[in-house]
Amino acid sequence: MENNLNHRVLNWTPVPFNKVNVTDDFWLPRIATLKNVTIPACLTQCEKTGRISNFARAGGLETGQHQGMYYDDSDVYKVLEGAAYTLMHERDPILEKEIDRIIGLIAAAQETDGYLSTYYTLASPDFKWTDMEKHEMYNGGHLIEAAVAYYEATGKREMLGVACKLADHYLSMFGPSKRHWVEGHQGIELALVKLYHITGEAKYVSFAQWLLEERGHGHGSGAIWDKEDWGPAYCQDDVPVKDIEKVTGHAVRAMYLYAGMADVARATGEEGYLDALLRVWAHTVERNMYVTGGIGPSRHNEGFTADYDLPNDTAYCETCASIGMALWNHRMNLLFGDAKYADIVEQELYNGVLAGISLSGDRFFYVNPLASEGNHHRVEWFHTSCCPTNLARFLPSIGGYQFAVTDKGIVCNQYVAGKADLQLSDGFAVQIESAADYPWEGNIRLKLRPQRERIFPLLLRIPGWCRGFQVCVNGDRIHPDAYRLEKGYLVLERNWGVGDAVELRLEEPVQLVRAKAEVESDRGRFAVRRGPILYCLEQADNPILKYDDYAMPADMTWSIAPGSDSLEGAYLLTAHDRRGHTFRLIPYYAWDNRSPGFMQVWVKELESGALYKQ
Repeated sequence: MENNLNHRVLNWTPVPFNKVNVTDDFWLPRIATLKNVTIPACLTQCEKTGRISNFARAGGLETGQHQGMYYDDSDVYKVLEGAAYTLMHERDPILEKEIDRIIGLIAAAQETDGYLSTYYTLASPDFKWTDMEKHEMYNGGHLIEAAVAYYEATGKREMLGVACKLADHYLSMFGPSKRHWVEGHQGIELALVKLYHITGEAKYVSFAQWLLEERGHGHGSGAIWDKEDWGPAYCQDDVPVKDIEKVTGHAVRAMYLYAGMADVARATGEEGYLDALLRVWAHTVERNMYVTGGIGPSRHNEGFTADYDLPNDTAYCETCASIGMALWNHRMNLLFGDAKYADIVEQELYNGVLAGISLSGDRFFYVNPLASEGNHHRVEWFHTSCCPTNLARFLPSIGGYQFAVTDKGIVCNQYVAGKADLQLSDGFAVQIESAADYPWEGNIRLKLRPQRERIFPLLLRIPGWCRGFQVCVNGDRIHPDAYRLEKGYLVLERNWGVGDAVELRLEEPVQLVRAKAEVESDRGRFAVRRGPILYCLEQADNPILKYDDYAMPADMTWSIAPGSDSLEGAYLLTAHDRRGHTFRLIPYYAWDNRSPGFMQVWVKELESGALYKQ
């Protein structure tokens, strides 16, 4: 499709995860755990709870009623998507055979006209497309994403065929001069853009844009719209998308909407979405985001309340919302070429998202508070289990967030060790091999292998938390006159040859973070960060402390060391003050993996000269 985005937009090209081989010491073991533990655990739960059997029953392959909720199909699709990503790291014939079996059941459940929702086929066939809250297109969006991922991983087309048939069914029912539709839970929009990219069929991205334009015009109807304290704002149907100014309602739905808007803008050149995306991004990040990257403080609506309402012990911060923030900000980075969006992706990866899964890979958080008296714990599964299955599909795809290609050069967004095969816009091939001690140390090493010598820019993200850095090329330190800084990137433009090596050294001191004065919950407190990692105090390391009954001075000295095997070697911080007190802090993502007890991110700050309360 023609893309005429204006001069504000760079519209970088992402490097897909199947072009990146992750070898990172931090992420590769986690990807292995996802493949060997998380995905099998999620598949087992999908079997036990009837999620997979629903497809067999809808397809007439076995008898029985629908089990579970109307949105449960999506969990199966998300696990299959995650399995596809792991197959891109390493093919596994046993896992692949199981996926193919489940895909066969999904294909059998699809009705002759393309419709696919096991809930309506089995439990309520006469009420299809009558309640926009019932996730019919939301489920379909996750099917499409899984189908695209599995096709890219294996080249197999059965599930992709199901996805195209389903999308064509949507097009036959809805659109200009047809029926109106406002999907209560977004997600279909970005899925349709993925389908467009894999098939080249422009009708899919056009339909995604039509769905976006349906919002805010009074077309929505169903359970959300009828609930007085939710209403259209809950699912972002209160204003036309081009008029959005503030983040509202359900946090996950909002993130999927903004991600879909960014995708459609990139694919079509629709400039009308740009200002809305910039406005709502500023409102979300500057007034409604926790230091962990978490969003959505309220359990009541799983979403937003008022600006700066960021309580700690009752913070909802759904894991899926953090994933949604990463999806949206990745797309904003591609649109606008600004490192601040990749900073948010990093913040989510190492904090908001990663906290949602145990180190063992088989226990999960749905809710991610920033303080706990000791009664909040990970569990194996949830009645609504969107978060475990979302983690299963998101984390294995981390390679797709590392690099982007500009019209002339290469962007390094996330510092994960591995090897990537890139192509510039004119087809010029460059291989990059990266090594990193990240996130524990800020030493990043890149080796470039262009197909021949050539001048092009290499953009290295300087994280927003970084206060000092050095860069060397082939062992020689580069003077600041030899590079430039643009939108958070260090730009090295030179004649690159085969084997050229770049080393970026980011300083990672311990930093105390203070919230804006408007955040009442954090007044007189600070949080602790080192590099991209946010830290917290846990009772297991501080047994003499009581929950929120202590304070720490700001003028502490810090020691840093790898922790025990129980935390998989995570670097721990120990704070020492002049009175001989010590405090041990662990990465926020690692809490509740040992003995139960309190946890706290925001700690009271001891005023100068005050006595300890312990």
